[in-house]
Amino acid sequence: MKIRIAILLINLVLVSAIFAQTPVKDKGNFVESKAGYWEEIQKGIDEFNSTEKESRKSFTVDLSGYDLPKSIDEFTSYWYNDPVSQGNTGTCWSFSTTSFFESEVYRIHGMEVKLSEIWAPYWEYVEKAKSFVETRGKSLFAQGSEANAVTKIWKKYGIVPLADFTGMLPEQKFHDHSKMFNEMRSYLQSVKAANAWNEEIVISTIKSILNKYLGTPPAKITVDGKDYSPREYLTKYLKLNLDDYIDILSYMQQPYYQQVEYEVPDNWWHNKDYYNVPLDEFMSTLKSAVKNGYTVSIGGDVSEAGKDSWEEVAIVPTFDIPSEYIDENARQFRFSNGTTTDDHGIHVVGFKEDNGKDWYLIKDSGSGARNGNNKGFYFFHEDYVKLKMMDFMVHKDAVGDLLNKFNPKN
Repeated sequence: MKIRIAILLINLVLVSAIFAQTPVKDKGNFVESKAGYWEEIQKGIDEFNSTEKESRKSFTVDLSGYDLPKSIDEFTSYWYNDPVSQGNTGTCWSFSTTSFFESEVYRIHGMEVKLSEIWAPYWEYVEKAKSFVETRGKSLFAQGSEANAVTKIWKKYGIVPLADFTGMLPEQKFHDHSKMFNEMRSYLQSVKAANAWNEEIVISTIKSILNKYLGTPPAKITVDGKDYSPREYLTKYLKLNLDDYIDILSYMQQPYYQQVEYEVPDNWWHNKDYYNVPLDEFMSTLKSAVKNGYTVSIGGDVSEAGKDSWEEVAIVPTFDIPSEYIDENARQFRFSNGTTTDDHGIHVVGFKEDNGKDWYLIKDSGSGARNGNNKGFYFFHEDYVKLKMMDFMVHKDAVGDLLNKFNPKN
């Protein structure tokens, strides 16, 4: 009995001693997440659901043995800002034409300016949404457009420097309009399905989506200590007269020497101001303009076997068509069967002559233009321009008496 009492007393003493100690406090710590079994589950699900992708090879011209331009330094060129990337967007039309107008401001006034490439797409989406409502969903709502959409937008909404509207959010490195565009398109389709054609509500919603992804465009800017509206910045600071710029087109499906519609989806508002000329005149006007100090915003097809982003060149291989057979019929044939499209806009900023043929220095915002050594540039052979480039914008002073050949518009 005494032993049991002794053991009990010992236990009570031990328990008291334990509770008398200072409590131990646990600490937290930040650690990197580790891959657990959930990742194995997800991997197995993804492997089961995925379809095996076949490796795809592109058929392109073998450029070995060609004497090709290697550097932009080989070209006679005119002032331009450094190339910038359009990222994951369908806004080449704005990047190329905005670059063109930057060069025009320098050519005319000697001022170096950097303008917002996303300003025009922002307001273009607003205009496209308005048209979508007005046509009850029949008007095209897409990312693409044409060079003269920039002049159309600037006339109505003005323009601002890049610093005042970058179109990117803090810490964003590249433009990416994929989610934004899908959100706007889905919303407009819901409007169409519900037959809810309230323009004020639709435009307000489209603007809220644009503002979320691109930021809110400013109503006023300050340049050199003076306040301007975007339209005042265009007319009073940049002093650009947008009526001085014309679009030259060459295809056979409309009469020559008339102003016609460029019949492509990206001309979504069916502009009929294009000056349609025979191919020889198209090329001679382009050559004359570039050789006389003008740059040109040009558009056409760049998905060809003769275009190599790593070599930075675009040529027409003989297995496509020999040079001597490139004429308006070959050009129209490709446009009519859909192998020539208006899939890209670029900026011609220089030229060089080689063996009686011209090469054009192309400033390009597309990703492929950054694969080679001359980041943001291509070298286009004149045959490629002749066959695949469909239209260009230039100052009217560069075309001589060409416009005198045109019939008055009806």
